[in-house]
Amino acid sequence: MASPRLETYCCPNRDAATQLVMNFQPEVFCGVCIGSASISLLLTILQLLPKKGQSPRKMPKASSSSTILLLISICDILGGLGMIFRSSVWLGFPGFIANISVVNGTDVWPSTFCVGSAMWIQLLYSAGFWWLFCYAVDSYLVVRRSAGLSTIVLYHMMTWGLAVLLCVEGIALLYYPSLSSCENGLEHAIPHYITTYAPLLLVLVANPILFRRTVSAVASLLKGRQGIYTENERRLGTEIQMRFFKIMLVFVICWSSNIINETLLFYLEMQPDINEMPLKNIRSAALITWIIMGVLNPMQGFLFTLAFYGWTGWRVDLKWRKREIPWESMSSSTVGENTYPSPVNYQSNIHDSKKISTTDSQQTDEAISMLSEGNTSSDERLTRSSPIYQGW
Repeated sequence: MASPRLETYCCPNRDAATQLVMNFQPEVFCGVCIGSASISLLLTILQLLPKKGQSPRKMPKASSSSTILLLISICDILGGLGMIFRSSVWLGFPGFIANISVVNGTDVWPSTFCVGSAMWIQLLYSAGFWWLFCYAVDSYLVVRRSAGLSTIVLYHMMTWGLAVLLCVEGIALLYYPSLSSCENGLEHAIPHYITTYAPLLLVLVANPILFRRTVSAVASLLKGRQGIYTENERRLGTEIQMRFFKIMLVFVICWSSNIINETLLFYLEMQPDINEMPLKNIRSAALITWIIMGVLNPMQGFLFTLAFYGWTGWRVDLKWRKREIPWESMSSSTVGENTYPSPVNYQSNIHDSKKISTTDSQQTDEAISMLSEGNTSSDERLTRSSPIYQGW
């Protein structure tokens, strides 16, 4: 799982609260992390692979929103691989890991592995948080028709730049001036925890606000498309709202245990002796949430694919087929062909003389289709209710 306690454990003079959770059934905990991460990894890849039995259809160019969804899944997959590798080494080489606790040890490889693996996990999941924030921003900009050709480039710069900056800054402050002297005071640990949890809290606070504003903008677009607000359009707006709700629900389920656990451990750190009997219930709660984190954090990848695309089925089609792009995407932020669960297959078969009169309607339908991608029923209703389908 992803927790700043992983980096704190690399300090030989770690605090008592970190020592408590990291020494609680380490074999069981590593096994839980490996099992959860492996299941999530396999199911996430299964979700993203093309399936047999699906009707052959042309793939449109990927929008910036659909690209962001893919990048979120990639971050989860790579983060899960980091968890599997780290936990496997801990289980397979207990003597190697034991050398981390040696204050004046000459073998630097245990500490290097500890720091490197912890940074890999933190960096990938932190990048996933930033991409999720970018998805909320992009959804709002698409509906407002404010996304430009350079938006996906800006998202890359912001996401990877901030993820690397905060990760390196937090690690540098924690381990300054060296591993042997880190964790001597809260002035080392607190900045590290802030840089770790800042993007997580940003998603918890900002994304619901952006999603709510996007849903309101979608309702206005649906009303203005034909001057009326039909039952089909009301259902489409509701499904987009439910899509955003599922995304936030998965995020809260997977990461609320981290916030609870960190709060409990910080409270224990403030106590003169964490082994006192009055603190027994708090210690038990911290250990329970620690195990829960090992289960839920790696499962985010698979649960997000369910929220993004729904269940795509078991029958995988590994045959490569050359697909042609039948139309140019109306979205102004595009980045190549879509090779993962596709957004709406929205085709227009109208005469050239009528294209100008339907430009606004096409842009509106395209913006809404990007938000409801992966939902077949929404796609069909959108197509049937559009002026293009009705033969404008």
